[in-house]
Amino acid sequence: MKTNINYILLLSILLLACKKNEIVQYEGLKDNISLNYLDVKGNPDTAAITYSFAENPGLSSDTIFVPVTVAGKRLPTARKFVLTVVDSLTTARVNQHYEALKPYYVLPADSGKIMVPVVLKNIDPELANNSVILGLRVVGGEDFEGLLPVPIRTKRIIYSNRLEQPVWWGWWQGNLGTYSRTAHKLYLISGGGELVNTSAPNGFLGIPRSLYYLENARNFTRNPFAWVARYPEKGYVLTKRTDGTEDYDFYHVDAPTIKVYLKFFPQVNSYFFINENGNQIIMN
Repeated sequence: MKTNINYILLLSILLLACKKNEIVQYEGLKDNISLNYLDVKGNPDTAAITYSFAENPGLSSDTIFVPVTVAGKRLPTARKFVLTVVDSLTTARVNQHYEALKPYYVLPADSGKIMVPVVLKNIDPELANNSVILGLRVVGGEDFEGLLPVPIRTKRIIYSNRLEQPVWWGWWQGNLGTYSRTAHKLYLISGGGELVNTSAPNGFLGIPRSLYYLENARNFTRNPFAWVARYPEKGYVLTKRTDGTEDYDFYHVDAPTIKVYLKFFPQVNSYFFINENGNQIIMN
């Protein structure tokens, strides 16, 4: 009987020791961290994000907020983590296409999630023709592990400044002229929006708004000097070229490398914007 009691006491001591070691080992582990992109069903979404500056042609930069979440517990102290650019996934160039990331970011105390700002830049004229890719990944850092699957710690952002012809352009081509990305850009700068399909049910209700957009675009392209003087808050300027001509460059002050050519035609004593194909832009 005494022997059995001794075995029981010894077993109890061993169990308690194991339990205590397990707790110490667990508390010594760091939490993991991932990107919190979810699809419509609430599952992890690993698809790339697409973005275009084209619908907001006056923007020289824009901020994308990347959701970072903790796979673990919240703590009463702030914690540091690292969001980095993945070179093998990236074609964008730092300072030209995006602002450099910080060496680390701070998750506030008692938080399990944070939105990290990533600044995309629209100062490269080639964005009008080609997209660039920025690959991001959370890798842990000082206070976190980076042990979760790579796909849920990684996100690609594909962006450009490229416009595509909208279906409504064809409905109003007699007013807008032949489609070009430059003409589309100028139309948006003038404040233009989607034009109505007059053959659609109740389409006539949208005609006054469409005519208003067209009139604004027409006045702008016919006399950009007056438009720039009237709307200085929009940030666009006309700068005379230094090539001995009477021609100008039209651009936003925050993106001086992205220019639209304004050419003087002495035959008619008028200026016309020139599109990417070398043709005049005429809106009637």
